[in-house]
Amino acid sequence: IDFKGVNMVINYDLPTSAVEYIHRIGRTGRAGHRGKAVTFFTEDDKPLLRSIANVIQRAGCPVPEYIKHLPKLQSKQKKKFIKKPLTRESICTTPKCFLKKGKRKMKTTKENIKEKKKGKEEKKDSKSQPVSGS
Repeated sequence: IDFKGVNMVINYDLPTSAVEYIHRIGRTGRAGHRGKAVTFFTEDDKPLLRSIANVIQRAGCPVPEYIKHLPKLQSKQKKKFIKKPLTRESICTTPKCFLKKGKRKMKTTKENIKEKKKGKEEKKDSKSQPVSGS
């Protein structure tokens, strides 16, 4: 899929390989246009940083010196990271105020459904009861 006009990509988790990094950021800066890619990483991601930094440097972008001097990742470690990426807590980018509103709406919807069911049951009960006449 080609999305036109993407000028920024944000990676909330570090890709496990340079190839995956290129694939992710490839959505920005296409056809000679400029674009930015921001990638967040943690201490646990440091072994993966060097290969991605090499790709960034070859593209002519600046890379901090401390990343260039990180130890190389051994092939066994690479395979391990690719097979079993780091597990992380889930990230929610939706502001809490919107989540609260959504819960309220769901609650009122559930209440409406209950009221409708209750109303239907009351109608059935009133139809089935015999009317006594004098």
